[in-house]
Amino acid sequence: MFQPAAQLTRCQQKLVEEQRVSSESDVRTVNKSFSCPECGKQFLHKCSLQRHRRVTVHTGQKPFACELCGQLFSHKINLNNHIRVHTGEKPFSCELCGKSFNQRTNLNTHMRVHTGQKPFACELCGQRLSYKKSLNSHMSVHTGQKPFACELCEQRFSYKKDLNSHMSVHTGQKPFVCELCGKSFNQRTHLKSHMRVHTGEKPFACELCGQRFNNNKSLNRHTRVHTGETPFACELCGQRFSYKKDLNHHMRIHTGPKPFACELCGRKFSYKKNLSNHMRLHTGHKELI
Repeated sequence: MFQPAAQLTRCQQKLVEEQRVSSESDVRTVNKSFSCPECGKQFLHKCSLQRHRRVTVHTGQKPFACELCGQLFSHKINLNNHIRVHTGEKPFSCELCGKSFNQRTNLNTHMRVHTGQKPFACELCGQRLSYKKSLNSHMSVHTGQKPFACELCEQRFSYKKDLNSHMSVHTGQKPFVCELCGKSFNQRTHLKSHMRVHTGEKPFACELCGQRFNNNKSLNRHTRVHTGETPFACELCGQRFSYKKDLNHHMRIHTGPKPFACELCGRKFSYKKNLSNHMRLHTGHKELI
């Protein structure tokens, strides 16, 4: 409700005067005699300076307390904004999609979804992002930092979303279901890739032979046919393989069951073909290569 000038406190009258003066075009001519010793910002009145100096970065003073949870704030406006956390009030609505927010700053940030504005640029690679938190997460690409750790297996991730996706490995949860065949997946990207099985889409092409694949993982695996890359190494004997399934097959030599035994010397083998080759040592036939 409007208060007559006579009912305003002296400081309130000065604040009204300051707002009036600051709205005039020739603000640069105003003598601002009260200066903040911490940051140099100048004010018309001492009470304005005192209000400014309550900012946490200067004094740490937080005189405004939330009666519901006890959290402290430097300014009354911050307390008022915080109260909406408890009341659930969301007075700031997006005119484009109707989504509501409890603070105007959150609405302003949300608007970048519609405008495509990306004000935060990576100084190392130039990539631009819409949010400061996205830039902070992106920096781990350059630093190799993986701050998000799984509490169950200690595997670490650069991004929180990757950790959340990983957790389904432990929970077994598969919330993404194919509407055509009912197969379930723990990640939306896996469902999207699976859908190409039904559509026949193969957007990933080998640059060397032209063969096409429905997912990038299959393309990368195929490329080893051309490069001869063997990224999978046996930790026990050092033998290397192009594909994980071949390494798993090989590991039976070291750790798996050996059901095929030589009747002459008792030596056991994981595979029947290995027993057949071994038998030639006893019969005198040359081993097949």
